[in-house]
Amino acid sequence: YVTSDCDAVAIIHNDQGYAKAPEDAVVDVLKAGMDLNCGSYLQNYTKSAVLQKKLPESQVDRALHNLFAVRMRLGLFNGNPVPNPFGNIGMDQICSPEHQILALEAARNGIVLLKNDAKLLPLPKSTMSLAVIGPNANSPQTLIGNYAGPPCKSVTPLQALESYIKNTVYHPGCDTVSCSTGAIDKAVDIAKRADYVVLIMGLDQTEEREALDRVDLFLPGRQQELIVSVAKAAKRPVVLVLLSGGPIDISFAKDDPRIGGIFWAGYPGEGGGNALAEVIFGDHNPGGRLPVTWYPQDFTKVPMTDMRMRPESSLDYPGRTYRFYKGDTVFEFGYGLSYSKYSYSFTRVSQNNLYFNHSSSLHTKETSESVRYMLVSEVGAEICDERKITVHVGVKNNGELAGKHPVLLYVRHGNHGNGRPKKQLIGFQSVILSGGEMGEIQFEVSPCEHLSRANEYGLMVMEEGRHFLVVGDDKHPITIII
Repeated sequence: YVTSDCDAVAIIHNDQGYAKAPEDAVVDVLKAGMDLNCGSYLQNYTKSAVLQKKLPESQVDRALHNLFAVRMRLGLFNGNPVPNPFGNIGMDQICSPEHQILALEAARNGIVLLKNDAKLLPLPKSTMSLAVIGPNANSPQTLIGNYAGPPCKSVTPLQALESYIKNTVYHPGCDTVSCSTGAIDKAVDIAKRADYVVLIMGLDQTEEREALDRVDLFLPGRQQELIVSVAKAAKRPVVLVLLSGGPIDISFAKDDPRIGGIFWAGYPGEGGGNALAEVIFGDHNPGGRLPVTWYPQDFTKVPMTDMRMRPESSLDYPGRTYRFYKGDTVFEFGYGLSYSKYSYSFTRVSQNNLYFNHSSSLHTKETSESVRYMLVSEVGAEICDERKITVHVGVKNNGELAGKHPVLLYVRHGNHGNGRPKKQLIGFQSVILSGGEMGEIQFEVSPCEHLSRANEYGLMVMEEGRHFLVVGDDKHPITIII
């Protein structure tokens, strides 16, 4: 693998207290398996780390081997690149209809519906007037975020919504996303006269980007004041759309009955404006799921340099990630609503009992709870492959609107505590179903990969006992016998 991260060196360097010995940070980074630093840290300090005999040359050789192997696979040493498979790509291919369709589809699939009180959404296409308010409503740059080239075409959310409702009135409410000043009174006046209101708020690269971290989880400036004021003045509950790369504490909006619908769209790219309008007016059924936990503002009290995953109740430490975090959430990892209601069931599981007690070569041990376990490293690939489970999950779209729906399969141990995750994602697959249609998807579960966990020494172990496969509200027991 070739791994690279602009921040990895700085994180390890600062968190481990290496302010006077940058060579030590280089040692940790290369030993951790990072092959490339897109900044200048490795360039400046790797040689001195080798000369000081802190870093063996073999670690440098490994990184160079990985880097040059990938370049060879790309054909970068084959002479003239034009005859190679990807050597003659022009704008006509980059902006081909197929690629623009792909950009739109990616945006559609990434939009997450977080709230839909009283089935406010989708909005009726017969809407007579629409107010679009917010600093992100008419900003093509916000859609693409960073690490992006110029879009083939730009359609902002405002422009896309105007294509649905001719009588659309727009006001940014704030001049910028920072919203230090705003024309809230003007936005309120527009909202009062419209049949429906869509607020397009959130963040942009002035608030979060490479080398610019946020220090809180709230919306910046007067954004919350603008949202609440407009929602209070509007004829009907409003729709709130958030553009951002990271989570935001919008507990106020989640609990406000005057805010009937909430979407999160990330930075959805050039197709994001059209995708949002399609979802808001029901031409596409939202099916996105949150890829991260949305923590409340209080979570910022946890030092970012504390990377412990597991909670420590005695130290008032809540833990990290959906696997271990025990505090309150604004929205959970994997959360996402749809205009349809889906139900799940385990239709077939190839085996319910997994036996690992037939080989005398396998060594077992016991935890402090007298739970027998084995080291995954001692099981062997052949035995792991033989014990794989095929899981079939039935899915039904109980609504009327067709949609592409992601199904998430989790596993949890029958015994909670003692460092075990609350649950762990095995995988996800999407299924396209019409209204009322049933379908079936298949997962392959590897016990060595999916039913194991890291113990207190960082070693992957499989524990004897009952585990549960979980999809939606349905669960299926799997028992490991050691």
